Amino acid sequence: MSVSPGSVTATLLVGLVVYILTVVLREIIRFINLRKTFSGLPEPGKRHWLYGHLHLLPEPGEKLIRWAQETTGRLPRIYCFWTGPFRPSVMLNHPETASVLLKTAEPKPVQWGGAYRHALPWLGEGLLLAGGAKWARSRRLLTPAFHFDILRPYQNIYNEAADLLLANIDKYAATGDSFEVFQLISAYTLDVMLRCAFSYETDCQKNISGESHPYCKAVGIISKCWAARSRSPWLFPDTIFYLTSIGREFSKNCDYVHKVADDIIKARRKVLETEDISKKKCLDFLDILLTAKDDDGKGLTEQEIRNEVDTFLFEGHDTTASAISWILYSLSKEKDYQNKCQEEVDSVLRNNNFVKWDDLSKFEYLTMCIKEGMRLHSPVPFIQRRSTKEVEIDGHRIPPGTNFSISLSSVHINPTVWKEPNKYDPERFSKENIMNNKGYTYSFVPFSAGPRNCIGQNFAMNEEKTVLTRILKRYELTVDPDHTVERIGAAVRRAKNGIKMFAKRR
Repeated sequence: MSVSPGSVTATLLVGLVVYILTVVLREIIRFINLRKTFSGLPEPGKRHWLYGHLHLLPEPGEKLIRWAQETTGRLPRIYCFWTGPFRPSVMLNHPETASVLLKTAEPKPVQWGGAYRHALPWLGEGLLLAGGAKWARSRRLLTPAFHFDILRPYQNIYNEAADLLLANIDKYAATGDSFEVFQLISAYTLDVMLRCAFSYETDCQKNISGESHPYCKAVGIISKCWAARSRSPWLFPDTIFYLTSIGREFSKNCDYVHKVADDIIKARRKVLETEDISKKKCLDFLDILLTAKDDDGKGLTEQEIRNEVDTFLFEGHDTTASAISWILYSLSKEKDYQNKCQEEVDSVLRNNNFVKWDDLSKFEYLTMCIKEGMRLHSPVPFIQRRSTKEVEIDGHRIPPGTNFSISLSSVHINPTVWKEPNKYDPERFSKENIMNNKGYTYSFVPFSAGPRNCIGQNFAMNEEKTVLTRILKRYELTVDPDHTVERIGAAVRRAKNGIKMFAKRR
């Protein structure tokens, strides 16, 4: 019995129509189930059938930050934000709700629709983005790199790098011109990270001529591209993203930072060919990366090493530079607090300029100012987690596979937690206020919290205390009144046109 070409074509068409209808029906059912699952959660405004809540977002910058703060005021604990018709994200703005996820080792969302997926081409599955057993293994292998015995010798490097930073600020102090803070500070933190973690000497602080160091500039561009893509669902597909100018810019700068990481690793391997690492007094981060082994003797692969180098170069310099820059900005505006810090610095250091390891614990008031600066200007505005099991928050049962956005900046300025949240007031962190205020355990989390907290937070705090002490010991700082500081929301908190201030020798 013969089959005509026409009947074959008709059968194929019918099969295609049935397939399309099946896919459409499946998505409709999924859409209905999603709406039902998250219907009990409050939402920030009217949801569009196609855009979700994306149409509510203002332009990135101060308007977006103010919108987030206003939304936190209306919905201070939890709400659901839809990115299109099928992408709900549960937003957590309060210490109690955020703690439900922070207490766990739940992974970062690197699947389709998760913000961290778009950072994978840059950072790979390093400690920041890895999940499950892979994350646990990396955390276990890398924890020794941040032991106090390892951190103590870094104090010399913090001071040596600070000498170069102060020499750069001196040039502006001598001419009376204002300087752009983030540019100089990011070069300092990059210098510190390269020397401490990788024993890698560069001239990144010696050749500053009005522009950021190429690596710092590349990281800034990558962060902006990452943030822009995460807000634009039409850029989620790689084939579309890399055809755009922003995609090409992202790829070009990723290639550059990867080359920097590869050069660092190659340089160390060359040294190790002639050096017995077992005879070194102190192993740095890269030494540990290259020599760390599991109980079964298995070490990290070349790709895993590169991923960790990329991750720690970024996290170790960019977030710390943001914190230091915004703290200096706050102190340059609040002269009374600046003066109190300087009185403490003068009392501890006396006629010395070098900040010793034992000095760090003595800067109690400066530490209060540091914490308040990181509260008011969270270096990392938000983090995300993806639940692997059902979670109950405020009576809402939220299914596994849900993306949660923990807004650290919203937790830090939540009006139900903090009195006058937009005011810079270091006294919030005085011993007396901490003891008298029961508060919430997770109300201050600039380094995240729980098992997935920042592995390098002690390194960062020591670095911040040292460089801020050195700066305040030498200069009186005043914000440039002719320069407008506008915050922007990216992977790391920045200022759109930088932060400018004047430095006058004391």
